[in-house]
Amino acid sequence: MNTQEIISITIVLAALFAYINHRVIKWPPTIGIMALSLICSVGLVLLGNSKSLLSEKAVQLANSVDFQDVLMNFMLSFLLFAGAIHIDAGKLKAERWPVLLLATIGILVSTFLVGGMTWLLFGFFGMPIPFIYCLLFGSLISPTDPIAVMGILKQANIPESLEVKIAGESLFNDGVAVVIFISIAQIARSADGAFSILEIGKLFLQEAVGGLVFGAVLGYLGFTALRSIDEYKVEVLITLAIVMGGYTLASHLHVSGPLAMVVAGIITGNKAKAEGMSDETRDYLGKFWHLVDEILNAVLFLLIGLEMLIIKINSTVMIIGAISILIVLLARWVSVILPVLLLRYKIKFENNAIAILTWGGLRGGISVALALSLSAGMHRDEFVLITYIVVVFSILVQGLTIGKLAQKLQVKTQK
Repeated sequence: MNTQEIISITIVLAALFAYINHRVIKWPPTIGIMALSLICSVGLVLLGNSKSLLSEKAVQLANSVDFQDVLMNFMLSFLLFAGAIHIDAGKLKAERWPVLLLATIGILVSTFLVGGMTWLLFGFFGMPIPFIYCLLFGSLISPTDPIAVMGILKQANIPESLEVKIAGESLFNDGVAVVIFISIAQIARSADGAFSILEIGKLFLQEAVGGLVFGAVLGYLGFTALRSIDEYKVEVLITLAIVMGGYTLASHLHVSGPLAMVVAGIITGNKAKAEGMSDETRDYLGKFWHLVDEILNAVLFLLIGLEMLIIKINSTVMIIGAISILIVLLARWVSVILPVLLLRYKIKFENNAIAILTWGGLRGGISVALALSLSAGMHRDEFVLITYIVVVFSILVQGLTIGKLAQKLQVKTQK
């Protein structure tokens, strides 16, 4: 398939599934689209036994899309910027400590817990895998996906302060997790397994701190340009340049593009909107990025469903994947409760915040993309299947029940 055919078929399928979901299923759009995509994929896998033309074409489409490349090098920049542009900086600042600890200490704790328990689990089933690769899996499955989380939060009736915690954490922790993933991957790829703590620390600082600083520079450069004119078409184009040019430049500078997009988006969505735009531009810009967010979300979750067509199935690994759901949830609970305990005398948390933060920590496309980036020698097939099982459970089960759970627990801000 050529590029035009791939894009055309993907958009048509996303539109079709979105329409069916809106008219019939009425689930949150991203969940409905992924569910329909999964159902079709399973059906086509069964049809595949008869080598039907439809099944072959579907598999050809799935194989034609490099999910890891499409998400990490294209879609992620737009989705993070679109999510960050709607974050209220004042409210985020008020929740900065929970967000900071959840996105850093929380990710590290989860990475090592998941990595350690996964290593033991594979050993128990007689499939020993080196600990460093299990740790790599822990790093890719630990971040809560901002793309999944923010789509679900629009449907869940939870306190605004808790929503800011979840959304803020999910925007930042994927960038932190990618940096951790890159650092561990560098250790795993070293010829003799030796590495320098100083080198890893330097890499982490360069990627994480560099990404934050670069994002701030991008945001303020964009703000300066936006403030100097009053023409909404040009101003929307400037924000596109911030995303596309900024993300590309970040990769060449070897700093975290995801973190840069989050910071640039927050500055654009707050300072630039408040001080550098007319009401007309503010309206057009908000609607444009909301539309970009919705369209790319639809395509992303469609692609997640289509990946089912090309994932290699192994019955033992599927059992390990099912158990891994519990492992990931346990690690999430521990990674949430530690920051909450550290901040309990400084910050007032909502009643049942730990339960909501744990169950609302959805996994999504970023985890799948990172798993697909593993080499065959890093047990790619096993970890891709396990990641897929965890992500599907996370989005379909946790995503569909987080609102009901919040209502049942009657989450209220402590007074």
